[in-house]
Amino acid sequence: MILTKAQYDEIAQCLVSVPPTRQSLRKLKQRFPSQSQATLLSIFSQEYQKHIKRTHAKHHTSEAIESYYQRYLNGVVKNGAAPVLLDLANEVDYAPSLMARLILERFLQEHEETPPSKSIINSMLRDPSQIPDGVLANQVYQCIVNDCCYGPLVDCIKHAIGHEHEVLLRDLLLEKNLSFLDEDQLRAKGYDKTPDFILQVPVDLGQA
Repeated sequence: MILTKAQYDEIAQCLVSVPPTRQSLRKLKQRFPSQSQATLLSIFSQEYQKHIKRTHAKHHTSEAIESYYQRYLNGVVKNGAAPVLLDLANEVDYAPSLMARLILERFLQEHEETPPSKSIINSMLRDPSQIPDGVLANQVYQCIVNDCCYGPLVDCIKHAIGHEHEVLLRDLLLEKNLSFLDEDQLRAKGYDKTPDFILQVPVDLGQA
C-alpha cells in the first residue's frame, strides 16, 4: 500500500502528544488499521528521533539530571515496584531508554569510586542484572522493554532485520549469477568503507 504525504502527515501529527512506548504504538495501530505495523513503527521512530534531537540538550543539563535523579529516588522510596523511571520519562517526554541511561550514570557516579566508562554503561543497559542495585535494575529493565525507538532491544531488532536483508540480497545476487565482493572480502582488501556488497562488474539493473 502506497502511503501518501497527507497520510504520513496525519500519522506524524498524532505522534506529537504520545510517548515512544509500545502501548502508544498499539493505540496508533487502532487509529490507523489500514497501515502495517512496520510502516507505523518506521514513522513513529523517525518522528520521535527528530523530537529527541531537538530537545536532547535540555535533558542533559546538570540541573535536569539532578532533578530527575531526586524524583527517581523519591519515587522508588514510596513504591520500588512501580514503573517510576518509565513514568518519569513519559512525563518529561524523553525516551525511556535514554532516561534509564541518565539515571544509571548518575547512580554509578554516586556509588562507584571511579566514573563509569561508556562500555560499562552499555553492558549494564544490555543486561540490567549487572546493575548493583536490584530496584534500579528493574526500573532500567522496564524502560528498555517499553521503549520502541531507542535502547539495546531496539538495536538488536534493527541488527537482526539488517542481517536478514543482507542474506536475502546475497541469495538474489547468487541467483542472478552476479560477481560481487562481500564485507569480509572488502576488509581483507583494505577498504575503509564496507557496504554489504560491491558488484565486481557493472550491470544493467533492467536486465539483472
